[in-house]
Amino acid sequence: MEGVYLTWMISALALGVVLLPVYAPPWSRLTLSGFVDFIRRYWVHVLLLFMIYNAKDFLDQVDRILMANTNLDMTAWIYAVEGDLVLRIQEAFQVRWLSIALTHFYVAGFMFICYVSVFYVAYFDDRWMADRIVLSIAWVYVLAVPFYLFFNVRVTGDVIPGMETIAYDLTPEIADWFRRIDPFTNGMPSLHIGIPFVVWLCLLRYDEDRRWKRYRHTVLLYTVVTAFTIVYLGIHWISDIVGGLLIAAGAVAMTDRSVGFVWRIGDERTMNARLASLLTQPRVALRALMAPVKSQLNRFRTPGARESRLGLGVVLFLVLMVVTYDLTHQALPAGGIEAPEGAAAADGWVVTMDNRSGVHTVVLNDLSTPDVIIEVTQPNMTEGDLVALDGRHVVMANASVIQTVRTDAPQEITMQASIEAKPSILTLADGPQGAVVLAVINGTLHGWSMLGEEALLPAQASGVIALATNGAELAWSTEAQPLEVRMARLGTSGALTVPLNASASPEQEAEMFGWGLPADVENGTVIDLELSQTHLVAVVNVSTVDRLVLYDRAFGAMHLIGDGKYSAADPALGIDVLAYTGWDHLNPINPEAKYLDGEIHLHDLSTNLTEVLTADTRDQWSPTVLEDHIIYLERSASDETSVRIYSREVVLQPYSNVVLQVGLMVMLALTFAYVVQIQQEARGRSAEEE
Repeated sequence: MEGVYLTWMISALALGVVLLPVYAPPWSRLTLSGFVDFIRRYWVHVLLLFMIYNAKDFLDQVDRILMANTNLDMTAWIYAVEGDLVLRIQEAFQVRWLSIALTHFYVAGFMFICYVSVFYVAYFDDRWMADRIVLSIAWVYVLAVPFYLFFNVRVTGDVIPGMETIAYDLTPEIADWFRRIDPFTNGMPSLHIGIPFVVWLCLLRYDEDRRWKRYRHTVLLYTVVTAFTIVYLGIHWISDIVGGLLIAAGAVAMTDRSVGFVWRIGDERTMNARLASLLTQPRVALRALMAPVKSQLNRFRTPGARESRLGLGVVLFLVLMVVTYDLTHQALPAGGIEAPEGAAAADGWVVTMDNRSGVHTVVLNDLSTPDVIIEVTQPNMTEGDLVALDGRHVVMANASVIQTVRTDAPQEITMQASIEAKPSILTLADGPQGAVVLAVINGTLHGWSMLGEEALLPAQASGVIALATNGAELAWSTEAQPLEVRMARLGTSGALTVPLNASASPEQEAEMFGWGLPADVENGTVIDLELSQTHLVAVVNVSTVDRLVLYDRAFGAMHLIGDGKYSAADPALGIDVLAYTGWDHLNPINPEAKYLDGEIHLHDLSTNLTEVLTADTRDQWSPTVLEDHIIYLERSASDETSVRIYSREVVLQPYSNVVLQVGLMVMLALTFAYVVQIQQEARGRSAEEE
C-alpha cells in the first residue's frame, strides 16, 4: 500500500521541481540554496499545510463513526436530482488506458497542485501570494468540515447501478490504499475541485503584476481536467463539483477578511524575532504578546454587530462540538461488570460471564436500566464455561450440569440436566412445545426441553464444529463436511445442505499468493455460523485468513463480506444489518500496530455498504445485534475489558441537553443583539452620509 503512495508523492514533487523554471517569474534566479532557504522563511506556512493534512485524516475517522451512528446520508437527494448523468459520461469515454492514466492523475495531480502551489510562491519569496494561497486552502478545509460530518454524500460508484469506481478498483494495492484513507462518504464538496480552484482564484485576484500568469492558466486547465476525471472515475457527482467551486469562492472571501489578522501573528519574520525576545527578555515579550489580546478584549466592552457575529459563530461552533462528541460516543459500558470474559444479548437483556478476581459470576443487565446488575442463580462456573440467552431464558453450562433460569425470575431454576463433559457450543432455540437448550458435547448435538427431557432433533449431528439458531431453525457444520452447512427446523425431520464458496476475487487471491500466504479455499472449514430468517453467515477459515461468507436464503446468492485478504469474525445478524469484527488493512507479512485491534463493522444488507462503528485504537470484538442496541466487548489501552452498549437510536446525554439548551438561549440573545446592532450601525452610516 505504501509503495504506490510513495510513487505518487515522489512523482508529484519531482514534476514540481522539473517545472520550476517554466513557471518562474522572468526576473527570478534558481539556486540550490533556495530549496532550503524557503523552508526557513516560510516554515509556518508549511506547518499549517501539514496540520491541515493531519486534521483531514482525523476528521475522516470521526466521519466514519458518525455515519455508522447516525446514517446522515444525503446521497439519495443528490441522486434524485442528477439521476444517471455521471454514468452516461463514464460509459461514453471508458477505455482501459484512460482509466489507468486518470487514476494516477487523480492522486498525483492533486498532490502536485497542493504542494507546488505553495512551494513556487514561497521559493520565489512572493509572501503576498503565499499568505493568501495557504490561508485560502485552510479556509476550504474549514468550510468543508460541516458538510463532511453532517452532509454525507457517497461516491457515485457505490450508488448508481452499473457505475464503476474505476480508480478505487484499478489494482488491489490501490484499492487497499483508498479504503484505508477514504471513508467514501465525503463527496460534497469536492476538495479535488475546491483546492485548485481556490488557488486559481487567488492568482486571479491577488497576482497584481501577473507574474504567475502562466501557472494560473495551468491551474485552470488542471481544474477542468480534474472535473472530468472525478466524474469519469466513478467518484464524484456534478453537484460535488458545484460545491467545490462555491466553497473556494467562500474561502477567498474569508481570506480577504482574515489575512491581515492571521499573518500579523503568524508571519515568520516577526515570529522568529518574538521567539528570540521571549527567550532573552520574557517579561517584555509577554507584555508585548498580551497587548493585542487586551486590545481585542476591549472591543467587547462596547460590542457592535461584528462582535455579536463573532460570538454567534463561537457559540454555534461549541454547540456543534458537543453534538459531534455525543454522536461519536453512543456506546456506554454496562454497569456492575468488572472483567467480562464473554457476553450474550437478546430482546433487551445482556448476560455476561464476569471474572471477579478469579470467581466467575453470571451477571444479567436489563438494557432499560443498564447500570443495574441482576443476580442470577447459577452452578459453579469456571473459566471456559458457557452462557447463552434468548430474551426469556438464561442458560449456563459447566462440565457436569446445564441449568436455566428465566430473565424475569433469575433466582429460580427452571431446568437442570446432568451432562458428561463441558459443551463446546451452547445456545437456545424455539421448539414446538417451547424453548429448547442445544449443546454440542464431544462433537454431538444434544437438546433438552425446559422440563429437562431430551428434545427430538430433526437430524443426527456428530462431529459438529459450528452451530447457529434462529427461532426454531438450526444451522450447523461438521468435521466430515467442513465447507457445507446443514439447515433444519425443530419439530420436523431432514435437513437442507448449503455448500459454501469462500473464494475472493482473482486479484485478491493473487495478492495473497504474492505474500506467500495463499488461501486454501477448497479445504476451507466453517468455524462459526449466524442465522436469520433471510440470511446465513459463515466464518470460513481458508488456512491463512478467516472469511465471511453471506448467503441470501431467498435468492440463493452468495458472496464475501469485506476484503478477502483480511480476517473477519464474530458475525451477528439483525434486521437488514450484519455486525462483525474486522481487521481491515492488517497485512500479515508487514503488520502495523494501528491495525492490530479489531473494529466493529456494520454491513447494510439492503445496500451492501459497510461502515466502521469503532474507528479507534481500542480492541473490540464479539458484537450482538438487537433491535435498538448493539452489544460488544472492548479492551482499553490499560488492558481492561468492558461490555459496551451501543444505542442504535441517536441519544444525547443529559449533560448535552443542558449545554444545548443554554447554547440555544445564548444564540437567541446574540441574534437579537446582532439584528438590532446592524440596523443601528446602518442608520449611523446614513446619517453621516447626509
